[in-house]
Amino acid sequence: MVVKKDDRREPFDRAKIITGLKKACEKRPISMETIEEVADRIEAGVLERGEREVQSAIIGEAIMAELQVLDQVAYVRFASVYRSFKDANEFMRELEELIKVRKTEPTAAGTARGKKDGASS
Repeated sequence: MVVKKDDRREPFDRAKIITGLKKACEKRPISMETIEEVADRIEAGVLERGEREVQSAIIGEAIMAELQVLDQVAYVRFASVYRSFKDANEFMRELEELIKVRKTEPTAAGTARGKKDGASS
């Protein structure tokens, strides 16, 4: 079960992860195969926890971590909805953090490119 922010509980739904990824990746050079692979990793991570319930925030953060490596535009799209930025300053802080991470991890961009064009890791 997934525990939502308002304490509601609902069954884990992989289709919701796929839908969120597809929206974030719309018009980006990311194949459906890659989206499925990301959803597989997130689902496996949830199952590996071995818990009957998982906070929705854990799933959201896992999606953001995957998108941050995969495609930074998709990451910002997802983050803007997931984090519900209240103003442009919050949005700019997120972008600044993304740029800082990008500068400290130059190999992540190469890895993401390989995933987007279908190359194996």
